[in-house]
Amino acid sequence: MGEQEQTFEYEYEWMLQAKCRGANPNTFFPSDGTGVERAQRVCDSCPVKVECLEFALLHRIEHGVWGGASERQRRRMLRRRAANNL
Repeated sequence: MGEQEQTFEYEYEWMLQAKCRGANPNTFFPSDGTGVERAQRVCDSCPVKVECLEFALLHRIEHGVWGGASERQRRRMLRRRAANNL
């Protein structure tokens, strides 16, 4: 196994433990606030919630609920991080 494959494997290994793994993707890409809350309830007890959120922030994922955070919540987090790094 090459170094690039090992890096890929390590970077995404947490996804195998995600509570949403195998769930209907539509649950995590809702069109309304009620849907966001439903997805966040799944995330609340997920063992890799932190890793998921950091992945979404690092890769600037704009859509869906990741790590229990909605699109709007992640945009706020990124703005706060940027402001703190000035």
